[in-house]
Amino acid sequence: MKTSTAARIAAHRQAGHWADDTLHSLLAGLAGRAGDRPAVIDPPNSEALGAGPPRRLDFSMLDRESNGLARELAARGIGPGDALLVQLPNTHALVLLYVAASKLGAVLSPLAVQYGLHEIAGFASALSPRAFISQQVLGDRTLLDDGAAALPGIDAWPIDELLAGAAARDQTRGNWADDADAILTVCWTSGTTGTPKGVPRSHNMWSVQGRTTQTAGGYRPGEVLLAPFPFVNMAALGGFLFPMALLGCTVVLHHPLDPALYLAQLQDESVNFTIAPPALLNRLAQQPALWEQFDFSALRAVGSGSVPLSPAMIEAFEGRYGKPVVNFYGSNEGIALFATPETAPAAEQRAKLFPRLGVAGMPFTGYGAEVLQTRVIDPASGAPINEPGASGELCIAGPGVFDGYLGHDNRGLFSDDGFFRTGDLVEISGAPPLYYRIVGRCKDIINRGGMKLSPSELDTLLEGHPDLAEAAVCSYADPELGERICACLVLTDGASAPTIDALGTWLSERGLARFKAPERIELFDTLPRNPLGKVVRDELVAAVAARGDTL
Repeated sequence: MKTSTAARIAAHRQAGHWADDTLHSLLAGLAGRAGDRPAVIDPPNSEALGAGPPRRLDFSMLDRESNGLARELAARGIGPGDALLVQLPNTHALVLLYVAASKLGAVLSPLAVQYGLHEIAGFASALSPRAFISQQVLGDRTLLDDGAAALPGIDAWPIDELLAGAAARDQTRGNWADDADAILTVCWTSGTTGTPKGVPRSHNMWSVQGRTTQTAGGYRPGEVLLAPFPFVNMAALGGFLFPMALLGCTVVLHHPLDPALYLAQLQDESVNFTIAPPALLNRLAQQPALWEQFDFSALRAVGSGSVPLSPAMIEAFEGRYGKPVVNFYGSNEGIALFATPETAPAAEQRAKLFPRLGVAGMPFTGYGAEVLQTRVIDPASGAPINEPGASGELCIAGPGVFDGYLGHDNRGLFSDDGFFRTGDLVEISGAPPLYYRIVGRCKDIINRGGMKLSPSELDTLLEGHPDLAEAAVCSYADPELGERICACLVLTDGASAPTIDALGTWLSERGLARFKAPERIELFDTLPRNPLGKVVRDELVAAVAARGDTL
């Protein structure tokens, strides 16, 4: 399966950005050069995850065991271009499946373990998988049986049965697939504003994403990396799997996010770099005693992202703990922005701003600036935007960018000269204007009487309210203004709901213009989130609408 045109392949190969390295060929090279170096380390709780006792695989073991698994899958009829829908927690078995699929030229489509029958059936209808692979149970859920029920007529294979079959097969190297331009994965968008879409990516696209992340994070050959994110999308594959293959790094797996276990792994595995959720880093910054319980002397730096970071957190990590912080902003489709101590020295900058990579006249150099081009356009007209303080839709191009969504009408998704319209709203910022500030999603914008408002801006402010455990805003219909703003709040234990006036005053004290303040409050026990933890705003809109016009 390929999605790139011959012209695109030739152009990126001529430029030196794409080559012949596949995931499995990179790992085979490491098995030959550094076979006894640890490659994958299971989480200590893997048995509780239903995945058996934790294992530690070196590069030779990873190569051999994936040979056997590839042969087991081939004996079951899997070959080049066949799609495998896979739902597993972060354990060595999932990594083995990625490598085995690579060897066969098959396409692996990973699903977060939180997805159920409805979502799995939807993914299958878009992907047409040859088989579904999972484990029997995870906690109180029967993953394999649930998947089989959602996919009548499609083979459902238990991972332990596959691994047992693999162990009995020839584990020497075979005549494996060698097309680095073929699709390796179909990952799925987060689906915060609609049905998740499949994102096909080739080995070469992933190699570019991996090199971008390792350059931004300053990864060094053989380093130990702790991966707390599910191996289902850009954060894990570009941040850990491909850097492991490119640099011979050791990947320590973690699942699900458990702060105490995560901190113990940082210490016990002498981790050099990790990418962590902002909430966990904020907690560590605010509680020095917690940090001091552990020995993090091996830790060189940390990465974070997905929401604006706290400048105070960055200052604490760099000033008190001596650990640099890198801010990442990426996507399955190929966004690869990052802010480092070199490109955004001040904590206030790095918390919210990203260098305008690939824009003429910018001072930024290095691999990221070579492989990513960016521009900003008016979402409605497509006209370019270059003025400081102006916001518009972020567009990207480069060898790490995908070719289009699986099975979708992709007309209008790319500009005539090949820039992907990300749907992300950014503002040209800084003095001088060298940076982008992420404003939100174009589809998320609330149109209040002609004034366009970004809900993510309000979300970020509200999350700092001491009485709120969770907060997000959404629109609700209004006959006069078209849309108004509702604050959807989850209170902390024992807290009382703020009044509209009190909430508006609190936001105003933090610099928010009064016309952006919410005009309605709705309380929730919890906010609807997708398996990646992002608020699903469409569901909030529907929930608020269902409650009628009460304030």
